[in-house]
Amino acid sequence: MDPGDDLGTRADAEAEPPAGKKFTFPSALTILAVVTLAVWALAFLIPPGAYDRDADGAPVQGTYHRVDSDQSLTDRLNDLFLSPVNGLYGVQDAETGEVGPDLAGELYGSAGVFLFVLAIGAFITVVFATGALDRGIGRLAHRLRARGALLIAGVMLVFSLLGTVEGFAEETLGFYGLIIPLMLALGYDRMVATGTIILGAGIGVLCSTVNPFATGVASSAADISLGDGIVLRAIMWVVLTAVTITYVIRYANRVRANPDRSLSGFLPGDREHDAADAGEPPELTALHRTVLILVALVFAFMIFSVVPWSSALTGDADATPYGFELGWSFPHLAALFLVAAVLVGVVARFGEQRLSATIVRGAADFISPALVIVLARGVTVIMNNSQITDTVLHSIEGAVSGTSSALFAVFVFLVNLPLAFLIPSTSGHATLAMPILAPLADFAGVSRAVVVTAWQAASGWMNLWVPTTAVTIGGVALAKIGYDKYLRFVWPLLAILAALICGFVALGAVWT
Repeated sequence: MDPGDDLGTRADAEAEPPAGKKFTFPSALTILAVVTLAVWALAFLIPPGAYDRDADGAPVQGTYHRVDSDQSLTDRLNDLFLSPVNGLYGVQDAETGEVGPDLAGELYGSAGVFLFVLAIGAFITVVFATGALDRGIGRLAHRLRARGALLIAGVMLVFSLLGTVEGFAEETLGFYGLIIPLMLALGYDRMVATGTIILGAGIGVLCSTVNPFATGVASSAADISLGDGIVLRAIMWVVLTAVTITYVIRYANRVRANPDRSLSGFLPGDREHDAADAGEPPELTALHRTVLILVALVFAFMIFSVVPWSSALTGDADATPYGFELGWSFPHLAALFLVAAVLVGVVARFGEQRLSATIVRGAADFISPALVIVLARGVTVIMNNSQITDTVLHSIEGAVSGTSSALFAVFVFLVNLPLAFLIPSTSGHATLAMPILAPLADFAGVSRAVVVTAWQAASGWMNLWVPTTAVTIGGVALAKIGYDKYLRFVWPLLAILAALICGFVALGAVWT
């Protein structure tokens, strides 16, 4: 799930210093609360303005003009007070453009995405409660225990696949106790195990295809389908996953050939492991196989339901949809995952009470990223009601005007790198940035899907190494390696990935 949200409690516990006070980076909710106050204050200084809009509601380039605001101080205080409420179910008046919870018009808040996050949280929690996914990965690792390169490639591929479809991140923290002994037994070091886990899942999230916490939230904020741009993202996933696996295997082979070249070194007892002594996990039961098949079918159906097949297959964005296309959006997907959670629970014979409790617990576990989305959307409501959104958009338009579509796509990637550090929540970052970046794509003649791809690549790239994510800092703590050593290991790969990402988004901007 979302690597930037504050759900890695196991990692936080491991990474917390035993004594003394130490600065900890604020949570995503705290950061967004500060951002809300800052944007509200800046709205007094930024002049209001507006673009003319076309029939689809998109701003028309070159039509920006200043407007007079009739908001009183009381109105502004009311917007600040109601910003979380408006972020959830604020309604935009069709004539005035104002957003409020008691107006009539079109839903502006993120209620649909909010429920979708809770629904997929319930589904994922029910799946993990069956033990099928954990045991399946454990069986894979044990089966490949005597073949090091295949073990690394197999585990990273599975983690990457889970990352690209459902944001598999914090869930990897439970696998260090399994993967580290296997890697040590094969003559590798702890860095190999750490790279296999962090980079395996991380590269999948970076190249998210339908990940609801990255692609889903960003697509919703950009007002496009979850399936838009999936071809480019799928190609990126294949290439970047292959590059990352090759990088880790290359380092692993070097360490096994010459242990003195290990970046992490070896702890007492590390060299005494034997792959033959690794305990064999229990066999997959018929129930586990059934659950894994159901999970695969649910995500496959989700992909099928959101992809605009006519556009994807013909390359024409305006192609007439095929008869079999469903064109589902977040309300449909929320219902899908709620039904799927119940189905998995019934198949697993949880019983009514256990199933109900697991679904409620799953939704509760995912309330943090859901609230982050609401708070971030509340910020955009403040900007909308004070009429400064178009002013900010106009200022950035001047910076990118005249650039080629390829350079614009690279610009989106680069400008989001510091934003990803300041706003470590993937969901919050997307909800906050997309209302500005998506219209910029229209001005540059670039598909909004390319902007989503460039944005999530920036967020995913940062989350491979920044110490503000539980996945990274918790992972190196669990592996008992220094964070500085991990940076030495990963920085060449980060440079390679950055170059590849810039190439892909530039090509995607020209291609689309």
